[in-house]
Amino acid sequence: MTEADLPAVLSIERATFPFDAWSEGMLRGELADQPRTRHYIVAVAGGEIVGYAGLAAAGDQADVQTIAVRTASQRAGIGSAMLSELLAEAVRRGATAVFLEVRADNPPAQAMYERFGFERIGLRRDYYDDGTDAIMMMRSLNGQGGDRDG
Repeated sequence: MTEADLPAVLSIERATFPFDAWSEGMLRGELADQPRTRHYIVAVAGGEIVGYAGLAAAGDQADVQTIAVRTASQRAGIGSAMLSELLAEAVRRGATAVFLEVRADNPPAQAMYERFGFERIGLRRDYYDDGTDAIMMMRSLNGQGGDRDG
């Protein structure tokens, strides 16, 4: 992801996370830390950005910062493909574990993370701006990124 991608990314961000969308400044701050501690990617289909994802990595720990796919492009494997890339990058950077928070009211995302071997490790009450809880999840890395089912 580059700064040139921000208009499309912000459009998806605001549509996907209406109550707690990241600002342009927040995204620019994340991009400013590439490649030192951040790895952000976009998914392109039909010449348009349809999704984006980001990873923070330091030492032996990595965190999935965000994953979003445009509504019209969901359920097509784009989120899984981006998560596979983030996990592969975590391995390349020497991470031994990857963490994330996912909205408690988002069962499809939770199911995707579980398919990738993430396990629930805790709950952050009222984590999101609208009062929704976040489920904390973690996956240990054994030198491989990607979906363990295939």
